[in-house]
Amino acid sequence: MFDFVHPISWAVAGPHYALAALFGYLLGSIPFGLIFVRLAGGGDVRKIGSGSIGATNVLRTGKKWVAAATVLCDAGKGAVAVLVLQALYGNDMAVFGALGAVLGHLFPVWLGFRGGKGVATFYGVTFALCWPVGLLAGATWLAMAFLFRISSLSGLTATALAPVYMAAFGQHLYATLYLVLAVLIWLMHRANIARLLAGTEPRIGAKKA
Repeated sequence: MFDFVHPISWAVAGPHYALAALFGYLLGSIPFGLIFVRLAGGGDVRKIGSGSIGATNVLRTGKKWVAAATVLCDAGKGAVAVLVLQALYGNDMAVFGALGAVLGHLFPVWLGFRGGKGVATFYGVTFALCWPVGLLAGATWLAMAFLFRISSLSGLTATALAPVYMAAFGQHLYATLYLVLAVLIWLMHRANIARLLAGTEPRIGAKKA
């Protein structure tokens, strides 16, 4: 864990943390949505809807199985980054891997730093770091989706509450990480937040006019 009482030598530890973040970033930057849509004959998903490579935009191609595969793989790449680093080097490295994985999904170098919005990868790293919080975040998403039928609102609520859940489980380092992740994901949802405030955000299952 980060030790704020007994300072660590960043000159020694810094390069290791940077490599952990880089490992997570490279995994997180794999654009599964783009790859799967192309394999399914749907062309470039970046030219559809919001231009995101995430599952929500992939679903706009009309290929539900492709969207499902995108969710699983986007979550999986985050989980793999955390679990590999956790097994080999411990929780400190896993935290940097988690941050790197989400950053890689949001800003993949291969796509001009324009990726997805990070929610699926967020869930992947959450289940890997602390599965009870993963369950709570998932339950939050489901509850909000049931009540309001707005996917973006569900994801934003889950990410906002995740730091609170982590703190409640005594995972204060993870809570700090999740404050950063929540800010990143909310920034990536700026357009969604504007539509939520305007009352024009699409609802789950609603047909376009």
